[in-house]
Amino acid sequence: MQNTSKQYDAVIDTCKRLFIKKMGDYGSAWRILRLPSLTDQIFIKAQRIRGLQQNAEQKIDEDEVSEFIGIVNYCTMALIQLEKGVVEQPDLSIEAATKLYSEKIAITKTLMENKNHDYGEAWRDMRVSSLTDLILQKLLRVKQIENNKGKTLVSEGIGANYQDMINYAVFALIHLSEK
Repeated sequence: MQNTSKQYDAVIDTCKRLFIKKMGDYGSAWRILRLPSLTDQIFIKAQRIRGLQQNAEQKIDEDEVSEFIGIVNYCTMALIQLEKGVVEQPDLSIEAATKLYSEKIAITKTLMENKNHDYGEAWRDMRVSSLTDLILQKLLRVKQIENNKGKTLVSEGIGANYQDMINYAVFALIHLSEK
């Protein structure tokens, strides 16, 4: 489990560095996005990954790695939006956004550690394609919850699904780094 923690942190460091660079380029323009818009962005990335995994030929020179990093970052933005709400104008400095990013990832990593303890790191025996499918399943669940205006009868809420998608994407990135 200690190795997983270090690998997780290394993946998140890569994701966070890109998040900060994009904040430098674009500011917090993403703060105007409503949750369904973020969900759709994540869906596009997951569908792209699935296409890369299934198609022999690709016409855009990007690989799964960049798309999984995008999933981590968009899910983290969604967790921030859940807490802070949507705004009409960008309102976060790089420092404030980075602090929120770190807070959301810390909570998500704790969830991963608790589940890893209970499941015995079963993800290590999974294929990247299975992790992609699980992300897509979670996205379909989130879309349904959004269509239900956030109401669920017995299921976990949207935030838990975004956290699971972050963790699945991190697991996929760990697998890809070990190839």
